[in-house]
Amino acid sequence: MWQGIQSITNYRLAPPACDSNASLPDALNSFHARFEAQNEVTARKTIPPPEDQMLSLTTANVRKTLCRVNLQKAAGPDNIPGRVLRECAEHLADVFTDIFNISLSSAVIPTCLKTTNIIPVPKKSPVSCLNDYRPVALTPIIMKCFERLVMRQIKDLLPLSLDPMQFPHRPNCSTDNAISTTLHLSLTHLENKDTYVRMLFIDFSSSFNTIIPQHLTKKLSLLGINTSLCNWILDFLTGRPQSVRIGSSTSSTTTLNTGAPQGCVLSPLLFTLLTHDYTAMHSSNHIIKFVDDTTVVGLISKNDESAYREEVQSLTAWCKDNNLSLNVEKTKLQESTERPFSTEHQLVQHGDRQGHQIPLCLPGGGPHLVAQHQLHHQASPAASLLPAKAEEGSSTEGASRAS
Repeated sequence: MWQGIQSITNYRLAPPACDSNASLPDALNSFHARFEAQNEVTARKTIPPPEDQMLSLTTANVRKTLCRVNLQKAAGPDNIPGRVLRECAEHLADVFTDIFNISLSSAVIPTCLKTTNIIPVPKKSPVSCLNDYRPVALTPIIMKCFERLVMRQIKDLLPLSLDPMQFPHRPNCSTDNAISTTLHLSLTHLENKDTYVRMLFIDFSSSFNTIIPQHLTKKLSLLGINTSLCNWILDFLTGRPQSVRIGSSTSSTTTLNTGAPQGCVLSPLLFTLLTHDYTAMHSSNHIIKFVDDTTVVGLISKNDESAYREEVQSLTAWCKDNNLSLNVEKTKLQESTERPFSTEHQLVQHGDRQGHQIPLCLPGGGPHLVAQHQLHHQASPAASLLPAKAEEGSSTEGASRAS
């Protein structure tokens, strides 16, 4: 009964408390900044061509954004609550419009607007290592308003030719569209004889934190984003002062030039655009993407897995080129068919007496084994094809609450 009441009221238990160790904030700050060593590219802005159009915001749009500030969001390092911005929107709109437009024209963001406080949220209890903390970034609320205004402009500039299997930030699209597309592709394929479906649910390790700004802006330029806006995004992602706060203890400040903080409004869109250029190589495979939730769907016929395995190898190589690493322990493989596999198929394909584990070696990572359960279906396999709700959006859920 209590579970039903909690579900109806959307009640959530408080997260486990962080350790009160005085050295923990500095240790976490160094840990979250570990990706700086992987970035050997110096961020350099490009001189805009004479015909480059500068992005400009209107006072009306700034006022509207300030009036829509969520009062429940936590204040950032500036300690200015959202209520102040919302109640004083009429008086502040003109001032912030000038500040925002100067920032866009010069491609420079004031350091105070980029300053980030990291609030570590334990992923589980008890915590056994630093990686068990999820870094949720608190940034100034006014900067979130600025990001929201810029995000609308970026979306308007994106070409219609973007990967149709990439569902976030598209009109009238949501996770439901991604799930229904996956179901349709799988169920349609399973109507044919001697077929089965393999789904590889990809989990990236610290996906947002590994973005190399210079690589991202090159991709944005190829998408048609003008040079001045690319320079602004480059400045947004570099020179970010960061500190970790646990209770009354705060770490020393570290300046980051890699990654996009979880909790920033622009971060999910930027990661989506970073991964837009990875699409399926073969017609029998499909790459379903929703921000950092990626599923490789292999439609396999007559036990021929060559195209599917080549797709996985290609994905691994692409991840290496884009400074992304697969979390093999959390990456899951699911196989579905309408009829039970024969004993010979189980032994050959699965290498397991019970047929419970499905081996898949990821190149460059050693002889790793990712496994979930093998599913047999006499009728419709629809229920098994749905991604686990607990996993959906896991890497951005905590960030969205703080943003």
